[in-house]
Amino acid sequence: MDILIAQIISGLAMGATYSLIVTGFNLLFLVRGVLPFAVAHIAVLSMYAAWITLGLTNDNLVLAIPVAILAGVLLNVLTEPTFRPLALRRAFLETMVVGLGIGIIATEVMSHFLHQGRTIAFPEVLVGGGGMVRLGMIVFSLGDVYTLLGAIGAVIGLFYFLNHHKEGRAFRAIAQDLHVARLLGIPFNRTGIYSFAICGLLAGLSGVLMAMTLGSAGSGLGDTLAIKAVVLMMFAGMGNLKGGLICAFIMGLAEALAMAYLPGRWTEAVVFSVIMIAIIVRPKGVFGSQA
Repeated sequence: MDILIAQIISGLAMGATYSLIVTGFNLLFLVRGVLPFAVAHIAVLSMYAAWITLGLTNDNLVLAIPVAILAGVLLNVLTEPTFRPLALRRAFLETMVVGLGIGIIATEVMSHFLHQGRTIAFPEVLVGGGGMVRLGMIVFSLGDVYTLLGAIGAVIGLFYFLNHHKEGRAFRAIAQDLHVARLLGIPFNRTGIYSFAICGLLAGLSGVLMAMTLGSAGSGLGDTLAIKAVVLMMFAGMGNLKGGLICAFIMGLAEALAMAYLPGRWTEAVVFSVIMIAIIVRPKGVFGSQA
């Protein structure tokens, strides 16, 4: 039972990192009509930014964490002009190609220019939040706690912004009907930049949280995250923000439990098999598409 509880906590922490990535995907899908594969790669690039900053500042977390988050914001905003003409036409398939291209470029940059493509390891001051929590026989890291709290805080902040802020309401109007929103004078370009900035903020934060929970990163991690984010979008329902959050935690729990109780490397096979069946039964997602 103690092992089960520890695995559940670990799974929730991993699900929390997935939730930020898939929320960023869903947000840009709703507001801009794009599928931004590169968001996952930008999250990994933010991990590299944190790692480089830690190395240059003698493991100074006060500098490394803001740098990672800022890197996520800036890098994602820089990709916005490449999607803008396609977003105006709601050319969804074309945005998939652009997103894949940016992701491939980001992967190549990490492979050739950042630590020569080798896996980077984060210092103990960041990994696991710098300590462990013991409750009787149950042991888990402080990083799991920080990850859960950080993701929950970010999601609450996002939903507050969408429901109570002027720009957030503009996001919702464009998501509902782009043509009517433009007739009402909602600035398409400015709103798009803001949406990419917020998505980049989520990507940068998820990079920091993944550094805590995983302890390492490599150039191939972005591809894995991108695939999982797209699968989660389809599993929950394209553009369904709340459904995506729930399914992200389900995936994190399923991976943690499969890793603990199934022999061999069956984790992803089991998780993706369940999701595949769910998508076959409900093509528009478990919670329904918001597109």
